[in-house]
Order: sequence, then C-alpha cells, then structure tokens
Amino acid sequence: MKITLLTVGKTDFKWLREGRDIYLSRLSHYVKFGLSELAELRNVSSLSRDEIKIREGEMILRNVRPDDRLILLDERGKEYRSVEFASMLEAHISRGGGDIVFVIGGAYGFSDAVYRRCDAMISLSKMTFSHQMVRVIFLEQLYRAFTIMRGEPYHHE
Repeated sequence: MKITLLTVGKTDFKWLREGRDIYLSRLSHYVKFGLSELAELRNVSSLSRDEIKIREGEMILRNVRPDDRLILLDERGKEYRSVEFASMLEAHISRGGGDIVFVIGGAYGFSDAVYRRCDAMISLSKMTFSHQMVRVIFLEQLYRAFTIMRGEPYHHE
C-alpha cells in the first residue's frame, strides 16, 4: 500500500519546499509515500474557471488508477480532529486494496468529474490557505496521524 499526495502546480517558495521535505522524510519511516506535482496549465487567460477545472480534472484523473482510493482536500469536506483523522486513515489502510491518493487541486477547486470519482473529501479548516501552504500543513497532519497510530509521543492530547 502506498499513499500519494497529488497536487496541481509546483511548490514555489524555498521555505515551503524545506517544510515539505522535512515531513516527506519523516513519513518515509511509516509508509511508502509519493508526492506528485502536476504541471500548472499554460495559456489559461482565455479559459473560464470551469474550463480550467475541467482540464485540471483530466490531469488529476489520468494520475489515479481505478482501484485507488481518492480523497480530496476540499473546503466542503469533513473536518477531523487529528485523532479522528488518524482513525479514518487507519481504517482506510486496514481495508487493504488500492493505494490512497490525496489531492490538492488548483485555485478554482475540482471539476465535477473529479468530485464524482472521489471516495471522500476532507477539509483541513474552515479557513482558506494557499494551495502551496496546504501541502506542508497536510503533510504534517499525515505525519501526526502515523505517530498517533503508533502511540508515539508527538501528539499531545
């Protein structure tokens, strides 16, 4: 079983790349993990928001296998406390089967096709974060979830 974080666009800022890399390294001790940064669309000034979401959605879906569990990071998703997220993740892992793919979409969200394909949606907060910052925040929460599952003293409650 592998977990992948699929994102639209690259991480531009050095300090965010450094934070991302810290948690990628930490996660490697717990799970086979991959990060896939899809290239942003080019020449989009003539496209509507819906057209951008459709094209990004096609890119996303090309990178998801039929047996993968697709979980979107979406403002309309369910909010979890860290312990609840760890339980949800553990349940997904224990079911076996396909890999788990978490997706952070582009600036305008996801296309209808991506919403139809997804197995779950989670929200990190009611607040809005930049798509680049969400990567580091999510990776930290994923690392935290694994330490909770293992009973390690990272999370204090």
